[in-house]
This record gives sequence, C-alpha cells and structure tokens, in this order.
Amino acid sequence: MAPPIHGTELEVTAANLAPIAPNERITLLDAIRAFALLGILLMNMEAFNGPLFLSASGLDPALTGVDRLVDGLIYFFVQGKFFTLFSLLFGMGFAVIVQRAEAAGRPFALLYLRRSVALLVIGLAHALLVWSGDVLVTYALLSFLLLAFQPVPARWLAWLGGAAYLAAPAMMFGIALIAGLMSLSPESAASWDQAIAKGTGDVRAIVDDASRIYAAGSYAEAVQLRVREFGIMVNNIFLFGPMVLGMFLLGAAMVRSGAILQPASRPRLFGFLRWGALPLGLLAMGGSFAMESHTPIDRLDFRSGSAQALGMLGSGLMCLGYLGWLVAFFKGPGARLGAWLAPAGRMALTNYLMQSVVCTLVFYGYGLGWYGQLPRAWHVPFALVLFVLQVLLAHVWLARFRFGPMEWLWRSATYLRPQPMRLRAQPVAG
Repeated sequence: MAPPIHGTELEVTAANLAPIAPNERITLLDAIRAFALLGILLMNMEAFNGPLFLSASGLDPALTGVDRLVDGLIYFFVQGKFFTLFSLLFGMGFAVIVQRAEAAGRPFALLYLRRSVALLVIGLAHALLVWSGDVLVTYALLSFLLLAFQPVPARWLAWLGGAAYLAAPAMMFGIALIAGLMSLSPESAASWDQAIAKGTGDVRAIVDDASRIYAAGSYAEAVQLRVREFGIMVNNIFLFGPMVLGMFLLGAAMVRSGAILQPASRPRLFGFLRWGALPLGLLAMGGSFAMESHTPIDRLDFRSGSAQALGMLGSGLMCLGYLGWLVAFFKGPGARLGAWLAPAGRMALTNYLMQSVVCTLVFYGYGLGWYGQLPRAWHVPFALVLFVLQVLLAHVWLARFRFGPMEWLWRSATYLRPQPMRLRAQPVAG
C-alpha cells in the first residue's frame, strides 16, 4: 500500500528554478529508490491478489508450508519498512529543493505548492481509477506541512521527526491500554467488543465485496468499490500520517546535515543505523511477532494493540537500518549494481504506477482474472520478474528521454508548461 516517490530535486540557477539535469542527479538516492520499489512491490503483491484490508493483518493463519514461510518473511522484513523508506526519501528530496533554492536566493514556495497539488491529483487518479492502496495522496497532503519546517535546523528536524514518528506507536499503545482497561469487567468488555465490531463493519463488508468484485466484476464496479476503500484509507492518515511526516523530517535532516550526501563524513551516524537501529528494530519486530503474528480486522485487545504498536516501532527502526546498509553497499561493493538500478529510481513515480496497472490487469476480473489464484510463494518470483523488466525498460527509456512519462507530467504541471523530453533538449525555465 505504499508507494513511492522521488527524484524531484530541482536545479537552481540565479535566474530560474528548473528540473535537475540527468547528469546532476544523486545516483545513491536513485539506487535506494529503485531498491525500495522492489520492496513496495513485494509488500503490495498480497493486496493485488486479495482483499486490500486483509493484507495488513500479519501472518495468514490459513497458509501452510512454503506459502506460510514466504508470508511470514515478507511480513517480518518487508511490510511497513519500505513505505517508510520512501517517506524518508521524499523528505530528502524536499530538503534538496530548499537547499538549491536558498543557494540561488530565489523563492520556491509557490512552485512547491503546485508540485504538491499535482502529486495529489495523480494520487487521486491512481487511488480511484487504478488501485486504492495508493500512498501518493498521503504523501501529497503531508507534503504541504513540510513548508512550515523549512527554516528549522537539521538537529531540530531530526528530533521533531523522531517525535512525530513515535507519536503513531504511542497512539496505538494508548488504544491498546484502553482496550485492556475495558476488558477488566465483563460488561465493559462486551461494550468494547461491540464498538469494535460496529466500527469495523464497513471494512468487513468491503472485504467481502472485494473478493467478489475484483475477482469477477466489471471495471465500473471496481471503481465504485475503490471509492469506498479510499474513504477508509483516508481515515487511516490520522494514525499513519505521523509515521510518514516523521520520516519526511528525518530525511530532510539527513540532507540538511550533509549526512546522506557525504556519508563518509558521518561514520558514527551510519554505524549506529547499521549496528544499532537495525538490531533494535529486529528485536521490536520479533517481540511484536511473538505477541501476535496475526491481527484480525475485527478484533482489538491489549495484546494485539500492543503488538501493532511494537511493530510500528520496529518498522521505523528497521527502515533506518536498511538505509544504513544500503548506503554502505551502494557506496562500496554494490556500486555497479546501484548504477544499474538507478534508472528505475529516476522513474520511481512511473514505475510505482506501472506496478499497479500491470498487477490489477493481471489479477482483477476485468483483466486476466488471476485474483486469489496465485499462491503466496509465487508472489516473490512474480515481483522479481516484473521489477527486472521495469529496470530494463527504464534503461531503454532514459537513454532517449530526460524523464519518465509520469515524471514529465508531474514536472510539466509543476512549471505550468510542457518540459522538453528529449535528452538533447534543454529544460524550460520555470
């Protein structure tokens, strides 16, 4: 359910703001974006092949054998770790925009607002017309808040980002505490269970309808169901929004401090991410998995709520740990692989949307109709083949064009004029 974004850094000159030239992009960030795209696809496969709202409920108790093993591994190591990584990258892109605008002494707020509005429109079209597991709408809405943090120093951005992220698991744990208190007496426990059942009634109805409509329904029926799913997803922003905003701010802090652009100058930071944040995240995720590996959508008690809160904490720490290792790998022994992956990261928005288009056409009834038929273990090779094809296509496309198709549309909407696509053409001043 998540999604991607972004190579949206801007080239700033004394005369104008314009999209960054291809040869001036930060290859490391593009390589990490591409790797995160694979993680996003692996996470979303379950939601393409089955009901969206069941894909976030943890280990499926109905699975056995290799299917169960794959489901558990993806839940433990992938789910919740890569939409946070993309959020981190989004914050980095914002900070790069700010730095380049400040260096040129030019205002950029209006241009940035147009950029966010354009992303919101793209996200809404994706959520309603293609796949309701969209994350772009959440990114776009929260990106407006980033402007308020433009003057904040890097150190404070990091502290604020950490606090914002921790607000989400803290809220979840608070809900778990309420559930625990309500369970102290039979009367209050019954009242709590009734309230949860009533509150999740719409979700259960959507899950039932999804199994029918996405498997064999028409495109028009699918769009109607997406509208209902999207309404539930928007409500979730109050819980997951702080996680996204927190990662936005942490990413911005890494750029402001120079850490991500010159990682060799921050050995203690990246050493902590690799050997501190990741082990702590694995420990937290392990605790969550041991407490409750499966969290049904119609049950919320102290145990399941606490497990979810611990899982949120573990996901954030593991995301930061992944970043630490990816930076070390792509700056070292994996430099050639990073260079090969980078074009897919330059087209992250196009590739994210392409994943949704391809997978819905494969699985939904108005396409090939594979919905619910692909075994869980086969999700991994399916995702790997699709991702490799996307990387190869990105190489072919970017050998001729400056941007991916959706990146071109986004930038053209941002600058209110079509941007030249051919590599030989120069960007139009904004």
